[in-house]
Amino acid sequence: VQLQASGGGLVQAGGSLRLSCEASESILSFNWMSWHRQAPGKQSELVAIISNMGSTNVVDAVKGRFTISRDSAKNTVYLRMNSLKPEDTASYYCSAVRRGNAYKGQGTQVTVSS
Repeated sequence: VQLQASGGGLVQAGGSLRLSCEASESILSFNWMSWHRQAPGKQSELVAIISNMGSTNVVDAVKGRFTISRDSAKNTVYLRMNSLKPEDTASYYCSAVRRGNAYKGQGTQVTVSS
């Protein structure tokens, strides 16, 4: 399983980005998919999750600003990020879980300037 993340970049505070995670297999075959982020010197943290049934959840730190969605025809999961803050700066990567097996993609860097 390959997960290819893209869409990161440099943006000013208050700006928006949309990250994409394209899977090499049908995203509906996974129990859930998720976005995580890791800032320099910090532990990785879960940001948002979407189940194969389409239910979604985001962590409190990004609630109201970030939205996770998917396009199963494109085997792609998205993370729409609005009202970005400097503290959102991190490497963002996607993950997928299927029958107890976890898969992780490479990260895409998001840098938010103040």
